[in-house]
This record gives sequence, structure tokens and C-alpha cells, in this order.
Amino acid sequence: MSVLEVRGLRKTYESTEGDAAPVRALRGVDMMVEVGEFVAIMGPSGCGKSTLLNMIAGLDTPSEGDIAVAGESLAGKNEDDLARMRRSHIGIVFQFFNLLEGTSVVDNVALPAIVAGASRKQAESRARDLLDLLGLSDKAAQAPGVLSGGQRQRLAIARALANRPTLLLADEPTGALDSVGGAEVMELFRRLHHDGQSILLVTHDDEVAAAADRIVEMRDGRVHSEGPVSVGDPDAGSPFGPSLRAPSGDRP
Repeated sequence: MSVLEVRGLRKTYESTEGDAAPVRALRGVDMMVEVGEFVAIMGPSGCGKSTLLNMIAGLDTPSEGDIAVAGESLAGKNEDDLARMRRSHIGIVFQFFNLLEGTSVVDNVALPAIVAGASRKQAESRARDLLDLLGLSDKAAQAPGVLSGGQRQRLAIARALANRPTLLLADEPTGALDSVGGAEVMELFRRLHHDGQSILLVTHDDEVAAAADRIVEMRDGRVHSEGPVSVGDPDAGSPFGPSLRAPSGDRP
């Protein structure tokens, strides 16, 4: 059973500069994420990784194609419908945290549940459970600004989990962190995956992608190759364990 289906996805941005050619960010992407699967999307800058993630989150609209999350198509939905879909099915972790700096740690996590209709008591109870799970319970009353980079990203992950999302999306979640903070965050993603969370993560880092079940490599707005992570490779240099072995070949 899939939690995500992407079919024939294309995105073209028209130029605002005279006769400049339009930018084809996505050129016919097909992909799926199964229940409980951890998928990493890799590829060079400008290949369409973040554009694809934004489309799946309903933050941008495809030029062609369709996306279904938990069996629900995003086609034709207005902004209110897309916001409801995100609250019901999607948690998003950004590279630069996007935290509410003037709000306490616990309120940062509770807010999505309150917006979704939970009572403050219910939302705060869920938030404190998540902070305890992520090792941040002693920071609940503090402001995010006092946290380290790794702690701030763990807080962002707690917020993304507040509404028990069907699919967790992460865009370069270790990109703004040092090696220690990055290792903390990836250990958390491993634990979430072990507990059955479906995850789709964008990264340029082989060591981060090595935590996934499967790698999707993108080039020039297309899926170039995909395949499982190879486990137990003797030349794997990753502190996270297995190395990547995606099959070669092109897929238009």
C-alpha cells in the first residue's frame, strides 16, 4: 500500500525577463512511497528535488500530472483544501527550522495541533510527549533561540509530528548542522522509521541517504535511477552504516 503516488509530474516556470526561455523544473516524474518506507531523493543542485517536495506538500502547483497522498489526489484543491490535507497527512521539516522564535519550545510543537482543532490541553499533552521522546523535555519553557542547531532541528521534527502525519517530508534536514547535530537528527529519523513512520527526505549527502531503504536519484527534472540502499558494503565510509548503490541507466 502506498502513502504517496506521483504520476507524470511536470512543472514549468515562465520567465519574467522578456524573451528568456521558461524553466522546466520537473519533466515527467513518477514515484511512489510505500507505508513505512524511508525514501531519500538525491541529485545535484537545480535537478528538481526541492520543487518535487514542495509539490507533494501542496506548497506549489504542478503544470501537469497528479499527486495522491494517502489515496487523496491533490488535483483541483484550493488553498484551504490543501492546508487541511497538510494538517491531516503531512509533516514538513525544513533545512533552516522555520521555528517561531518568540514562542516557547512547547508552544512551537503544540501550535499545529491547535490549528487543526485540538484543545490546548490536548495539544500541549501531545507536545510534551514528543519533547520527551526527542530529549527536549527540559527545554519546554525556553525559547528556541537558546537551543543548539541539532536541538532546533529536533524541535522542528517534533512540530512536524504533532498531528501524527501519514508522510513526513524533510528538505535537507542536516544541511544547516555540524556533524554532531547531523548525527543526532539522523539517529532520530532512524528511530521514527523503525517505529513505522513513512519518510521522504531530500539530501545531497550520501551519508544521510544511507539511512533510507531506497534512493531516488534525480537529474535535470527527471528520475535518473532508483534502487535500494546496499547494506554491508566493505568500503562504506559512512558513520550511519550502509553505502549507496543505485542502479545506473536513464529513465526519461
